[in-house]
Amino acid sequence: MADFDLAIIGGGINGAGIARDAAGRGLKTVLIEQNDLASGTSSASSKLIHGGLRYLEHGALRLVGAALSEREVLLRMAPHLIRQMRFVLPLDAARRSPLALRLGLFIYDLIGRRQILPPTRALDLIVDPAGLPLKRRFQHAYEYSDCLADDSRLVVLNAVDAAERGAVVRTRTRVTRAERGEVWRLILNAHGERDVVSARVLINAAGPWVGMVAETLLRQVAPRRLRLDKGTHIVVPRLYEHDRAYILQTADGRVVFTIPFEHDFTLVGTTDRSFSGDPSAAAPTTEEIDYLCGAVNEYFRTAIAGADAVWAFAGVRALYGDGGKKPQDVGRDYVLNLEKRFGEAPLLTVYGGKLTTYRRLAEDVLGRLAHFFPPLRRWTAESPLPGGDFAYDGVPALIERTRRSWPFLTASHARRLVGAYGTRVERILKTAARLDELGRRFGADLTAAEIRYLMTKEFAQTADDVLWRRSKLGLRFSAAQRADLDRFMAESAR
Repeated sequence: MADFDLAIIGGGINGAGIARDAAGRGLKTVLIEQNDLASGTSSASSKLIHGGLRYLEHGALRLVGAALSEREVLLRMAPHLIRQMRFVLPLDAARRSPLALRLGLFIYDLIGRRQILPPTRALDLIVDPAGLPLKRRFQHAYEYSDCLADDSRLVVLNAVDAAERGAVVRTRTRVTRAERGEVWRLILNAHGERDVVSARVLINAAGPWVGMVAETLLRQVAPRRLRLDKGTHIVVPRLYEHDRAYILQTADGRVVFTIPFEHDFTLVGTTDRSFSGDPSAAAPTTEEIDYLCGAVNEYFRTAIAGADAVWAFAGVRALYGDGGKKPQDVGRDYVLNLEKRFGEAPLLTVYGGKLTTYRRLAEDVLGRLAHFFPPLRRWTAESPLPGGDFAYDGVPALIERTRRSWPFLTASHARRLVGAYGTRVERILKTAARLDELGRRFGADLTAAEIRYLMTKEFAQTADDVLWRRSKLGLRFSAAQRADLDRFMAESAR
């Protein structure tokens, strides 16, 4: 008799999404992550919930359509984490035909199954505020809809919901050996302590580590079509005043986004470079940062340089496709490989995928495993993530209600709390009547009450967990403040 029905290796968006879906169907599930949740690629994305407009150029209609249909599903599931965003595409006939772009955007709208998001429109950049930060040679643009997400919190809240539905979430736990018999027997190491769990089915959802897990742990040969692709982003002081994003066409046929980020900054990304080696060692290079700055400087009046970046990060994507293609031309669709052997427990491996389609991927995983478990209905599309039980356009009203209930909060503090926790903000603020009742403040508006909540309910253990994956307050913390927070959390854990 196995301890669990499913054991999942990998605490990124795919692993957390599978764990949530499986736990909600009543399956005994354990999620195992060697570091913190979302500590790899899932916190190093472009933060977009989108179909991928440029994938239409490669004829990926099925992938784009599937992703587009998920935008409003996720917006309703997590309105505190996901928001509508308008994207401005300045026209440059030397890069792409305006007529071809209009046709592509018509298809984008047509297959997008929109009920909430507004359609594409043409802009006159001479009179529209979107033209103000751009160089004068850009006179026309199209504007279309997609969504922006807090990627790492999306992972965390999937794991939180999985745990609340009965899953066991093991962070900072490494699988050191996997023994395959009628059930899987996994040897674990957590902080030097050995443990053993067993499961009827094992899922390898390790993202860019999927090949390393297959070869070193499961003693399999990684497929030749698996390839790794590194994407670098930078964050710079805010480039413009309005709240729209831009999609910039580059000379090499790619696109670069500039996205309003954390109110005072602009996120710029991404690059596409083939990568080899340990994904945890991926880091931005000077060349990649210069590439992103060059794309911005080609379009915007205000020039930027690498020295302007207040944060730079790189993530590695696992792609499944033709090794002869350029990285930007490889599809972002996922592939599920189910390996069954007579008398041995099944192994399901997840290759590829993207933030937008994680929920659909989880459903497909459970569908592939349906003959191992009783028929169980799909449920995630209609169930909000923790704190997301309010209307998709209800964030302003929730902020106002929060400030009425806790009038000592500043507007920016209330906005950040609601944007992170939604209706669960009351679990942090409780009956506090004054700010000092939330305990010590560590920098920005981070209080001891919030930290304790993150430690007890959201699996946070270190300052980096809090400052970069449960929030982006790392942009506003000094090194001394981060060290102070680490000491506080270590003492609280003891």
